[in-house]
Amino acid sequence: MIIAKFGGTSVADSNCISRVLEIIQNNPNQQVVVVSALSGITNMIQESAHCAASGDLKYQKILSEIEARHFACIKKLLPINKQSQVLSHIKQQINSLSTLHEGVYLLRELSPRTKDHMLGFGELLSYYIIAKTAIAQNLDVGLENARNLIFTKNDIEKNSVDQQKTFDSIRSYFKKSKHRVTIIPGFVASDEEGAPTTLGRGGSDLTAALIASALDAEKLEIWTDVSGMFTAHPKYVKQARAIKKMSYYEAMELSHFGAKVIYPPTLQPVMEKNIPVIVKN
Repeated sequence: MIIAKFGGTSVADSNCISRVLEIIQNNPNQQVVVVSALSGITNMIQESAHCAASGDLKYQKILSEIEARHFACIKKLLPINKQSQVLSHIKQQINSLSTLHEGVYLLRELSPRTKDHMLGFGELLSYYIIAKTAIAQNLDVGLENARNLIFTKNDIEKNSVDQQKTFDSIRSYFKKSKHRVTIIPGFVASDEEGAPTTLGRGGSDLTAALIASALDAEKLEIWTDVSGMFTAHPKYVKQARAIKKMSYYEAMELSHFGAKVIYPPTLQPVMEKNIPVIVKN
C-alpha cells in the first residue's frame, strides 16, 4: 500500500485536482490519498474568524468567496447530472461554518476549541469534492473523514496525537475497506471527547505519516510544488540543487530550521517503521 499526500498547491483549483486524479488513476497500487484544503482556504478561514471576533462583518464576504471557489471547482470537475448532491453537501458545510462565525461575532470571542473547529473546514470541503469527482470518473474510491480515524489528547494548545487509539482506529477501518483508493482529509482530528480538533498547521503531512505507520505502508509520497529538499532555498540561491537522498534525522533537522517541504513532526511515525518518504513535484 502507498500513502500519497497532496498539499494545498496540488489541489489549488479544478485543473490541479484533475492532475491529482490522473496521478491516482495511473498508479495501480492500493492507495490512501490524503488531501489538504484548496490553496489559501485555511488562511481565509483564519482571517474570517478573526474578523468575526473583532466585530467586523467582512467575515461574511470571505465566507462567500470560499463558497464561490468550491462551487466553481464542482461545476468544472463534475458532469451536470452529478453536481446537485455535491453542491448541496458543500452548501451545508459552509452553512455550518457560517453558524460558528455568527456565534463568534455575537460573543466577540474566538476560543482555541472554536478556532480549531473552524480551521478544519477547508479539508472537509476539498476531500469530499475530490472523492466525488473520482467516483464520477469510475475510480474505485472510498472516502472517510479523518476525524473518525485520528485522535488527539485533550490539550488544545499542543494537539498531541493519541497514537495507540489512532493506530487502532486506522487498522480497524482499513481491515474492512476494500476500495483500491481511499481519500481522506488531512489536518483534522477529534479529541478524547469527540470534539473536532486539528493537528496544527502543516498537519496533513502528519495525517499521512500516521496512516503510513499504522498500515506498514510501502512508502509515503509527499506531492508538492517543489522537487524535494534543496541545498539552499532555491528562491534566493540560484545554485541550489535538489538533494537526492538523506536520512530521516537530516530531513528533520532541515525541517526544524525552516525547510517547509515536510512538516517537522511528520517523520517520527515513519522513521519508527523505516518507511521511505518520497517528495514528488
